Amino acid sequence: MTDTVWDCSCRLRSMDAAGSRAEPLTAWIALGSNLDDRQQHLRAAVAALRAEAGIAVVAVSRVYETDPVGPPPQGPYLNAVARVQTTLAPRELLDRLLAIERSRGRRRGGQRNAPRTLDLDLLLYGNERIETDGLVVPHPRLHERSFVLEPLSEVAAGVIHPVLREPIAELARRLRDPAAVRLSQETDITSREFS
Repeated sequence: MTDTVWDCSCRLRSMDAAGSRAEPLTAWIALGSNLDDRQQHLRAAVAALRAEAGIAVVAVSRVYETDPVGPPPQGPYLNAVARVQTTLAPRELLDRLLAIERSRGRRRGGQRNAPRTLDLDLLLYGNERIETDGLVVPHPRLHERSFVLEPLSEVAAGVIHPVLREPIAELARRLRDPAAVRLSQETDITSREFS
């Protein structure tokens, strides 16, 4: 299977979906939880990312508490974003994220936007645009979600959205709502920078 991948200058190229990259690429992963011990689910996700071959966690944003998007009743989310270096192809990285979700009790296939123990979304994969069966990067609703943009802007402020061609910090500024996306008291999911 071949993924369709565009680089930042929109040149089409192919990448083996099961293959690896020779050079590491920066990717950004959203982390969210609104069931059980939310902070522990986020901590476990960061630890699992760090333990994965082909993934090096470079930085993690602070943790934000946000109101749920989806059907009631459900509690507030904790959200953060991890910046990673990876040699994994996009599909392989997504498969690892889904496996980490399953390890924390996440079951997909139910109601959309339902409560979840752990939600890991591949937001950005370098400057690339990817459209394959089951994977669209940049995340198609990234620019509409302040609960993602606020933590993302901490670890990718100067990064340019590959489709919208605007800095992440500017997208976050436009949607900023301190009442809806609040810095959490539970900020300690890991140290922010790694060696």
